[in-house]
Amino acid sequence: MSDSVWVRHYAAKINRPLQHKLRNSKKNARKSSVVPVIVQFRHKLTPARMQALQKHLGTHSFQVKHKLHLLNAVSSHVSVKCLERICSCGEVGKVYLDGVKKASLNIATPSIGSAALQQTRGLTGKGVHIAIIDTGVYPHPDLTRPFNRIVAFKDFINHRKKPYDDNGHGTHISGDAAGNGWSSKGKYRGPAPEAGIVGVKVLDQYGEGYDSTIIKGIEWCIANRKRLRLRILSMSFGGPAAASPEEDLLVQAAEKAVKAGLTVVISAGNSGPAARTVDSPGISPSAVTVGAVNDRRTITQADDRITPYSSRGPAPGGKVKPDIVAPGEMITSLLAPGSRLARQQAGLRVGKSYIKLSGTSVSTPIVSGAAAQLLQLRPCLTPKQVKAALKRNAFRLKLKPNTAGSGEVNMRFLDCGKKRK
Repeated sequence: MSDSVWVRHYAAKINRPLQHKLRNSKKNARKSSVVPVIVQFRHKLTPARMQALQKHLGTHSFQVKHKLHLLNAVSSHVSVKCLERICSCGEVGKVYLDGVKKASLNIATPSIGSAALQQTRGLTGKGVHIAIIDTGVYPHPDLTRPFNRIVAFKDFINHRKKPYDDNGHGTHISGDAAGNGWSSKGKYRGPAPEAGIVGVKVLDQYGEGYDSTIIKGIEWCIANRKRLRLRILSMSFGGPAAASPEEDLLVQAAEKAVKAGLTVVISAGNSGPAARTVDSPGISPSAVTVGAVNDRRTITQADDRITPYSSRGPAPGGKVKPDIVAPGEMITSLLAPGSRLARQQAGLRVGKSYIKLSGTSVSTPIVSGAAAQLLQLRPCLTPKQVKAALKRNAFRLKLKPNTAGSGEVNMRFLDCGKKRK
């Protein structure tokens, strides 16, 4: 069969982004190029089913990059001809493009009420561990002094053992959630300055990573959640969303993390102000999807404004997104010395230890830190209950739900025990 004929023949087995890529490859005469794919089996991933696929492919090269048991899938880079053979295999349920996702607090922490909770209730996220699934984490003094709160580190890019961050994004994110202000005498603190950080590097030095690598990181977090006392996954990256959550493997992985008892907090993306611009995996129905506001360098939330770039809903299927918003404009947090951000954004550095960044990437870990405060106070809360509490008590910004969700994250309700009107 010609390329166009077999693609149409197996259209039900090929997700839309992969179909689009194949059409473009044909137009550009790149039939010999390889395509990054995730192959999902109809049933449980077993050695026997892998052998059956390999036998079906014959002489076609099929080197497995990741085995994704969480989704009964494997990832690989294959030729177009090999892809045609994969689609004709009865063991295979669907083939997805292995897409690429990109990395999308002296005022911010007080403005959402977290600073007051630290002082009056001792709610600092102590005992709660947050997985930062990102570019890694540099052992910054604000995370390692007076004692090391980087409780674990897993590198799916370069497979190094000790914490590092060659991009710098993940380090900033870690500080947004849990920096303790050691290097600034307490000035730049996240909402959860005593929470533990689990650094999971799935994005490279350029802040990019394949879906399959990110899924592998989520899978690792689920498998190790009890050993590491993980309660929260924070993901500040995104890319084009599929036509529905069911069509998106990264969303499927996020949903499985929620079912495993992890509160999943994801950035909405920076593609606003147009409607229907929320990124994947932020379209995940069960996740807490976070947009960004400009706090205008004031503690009061009444003057906060949604940022133009904050992605808007609805998500595919009509679901309201984002769920909530948080400060995300020029937020000061941790600098990873020698990282790509430190070199390229030197003008945004604050002293020797900090750097200012903007985006829903930044607002997301602020919500993750707030969730850690909530879980410290009420450890038995489920992810669904955490999400409901954050939304129910948000500060109303008088904006449409698909612009700002339920409003801006507001932790003052924990300090007074009453719902914010």
